[in-house]
Amino acid sequence: MASVTIQAVRKNFGETPILHGVDIDIHDGSFTVLVGPSGCGKSTLLRMIAGLEHITDGEIRIGERRVNELQPKQRDIAMVFQNYALYPHMTVRENMAFALQMAKQDKATIETKVARAAEILALDALLDRYPRQLSGGQRQRVAMGRAIVRDPQVFLFDEPLSNLDAKLRVAMRSEIKELHQRLKTTSIYVTHDQIEAMTMGDKIVVMRDGRIEQAGSPLELYDNPANQFVAGFIGSPAMNFLPGTLRRAGDAAFVELPDGTRLDAPARTSGADGQPIVFGTRPEHLTLADTGGIAARVVVMEPTGMDTFVACRHEGIDLSAVFRERHDFAPGSTIHLLPDLQRSHLFDAGTGARLVA
Repeated sequence: MASVTIQAVRKNFGETPILHGVDIDIHDGSFTVLVGPSGCGKSTLLRMIAGLEHITDGEIRIGERRVNELQPKQRDIAMVFQNYALYPHMTVRENMAFALQMAKQDKATIETKVARAAEILALDALLDRYPRQLSGGQRQRVAMGRAIVRDPQVFLFDEPLSNLDAKLRVAMRSEIKELHQRLKTTSIYVTHDQIEAMTMGDKIVVMRDGRIEQAGSPLELYDNPANQFVAGFIGSPAMNFLPGTLRRAGDAAFVELPDGTRLDAPARTSGADGQPIVFGTRPEHLTLADTGGIAARVVVMEPTGMDTFVACRHEGIDLSAVFRERHDFAPGSTIHLLPDLQRSHLFDAGTGARLVA
């Protein structure tokens, strides 16, 4: 196992900059998730760590070794790809053993490592099958087994679950997390799915347009987003945003929405009187009131059994609310929503930065 240090890393494709000086410290034995929308540079960064992409500028170290100039096979990493990358003409056993055979390891060692990986991933009964005879989840476990037998310092995962159906993705998330807890190998995982990021990572790095927006634990990003982008990206359903103006009168502060609605400002809020802001509150942090709060017209009701999801609209702005109780609002009816001010946020309307006193 080893730490991974990324310092001022830049990547250009021709004259086009893709990564703009990325700095990340990944601790030994941790599970770090790089998350962000398509095109943000997360997969490019992973491929640079693996040695599959040239580093334009900056430095990457695995443990104490600078690896910028090292070939992928010299970096002591193992990568699990989105498309499994299994050899179709080889059995599961042969696929898992191939890298060890190329490394000239003896037969007994190969058999021991393959058997151990097969036991960890419950592949014992599948060792003599070919990839075409396996389900998507089984193929993904074989790809992980091929990585495990190499006993690398670092595991790299490039959106490994994106080809699986929703139910299998949930199961595989648990399998990968359990695998990490068992092996304790430093892991870097790339995904665009923030649910995967929240449920799997010790540390989440949120990226946008080749830059890091925020890095921290899942709950740190959920509770204290640095800006409006992170607040909207982390959490499902997404945070609600309402444009308004910050008003101050002595020690009191409140938010005035365009229709004249007034909401108390969240505690510990900075910002000047008259400043254009965006008020952010999560769907699960809204409660019902008889009057006051945010008057919203119900558009769609989605009962899930455990929760009731309500899509509604306030002055042309879409809002979401999630209630643990069961409700049966008629479409077109008006409900009043009170935000939890201890869990709400204000963002600067121009920069998107969270306003914190």
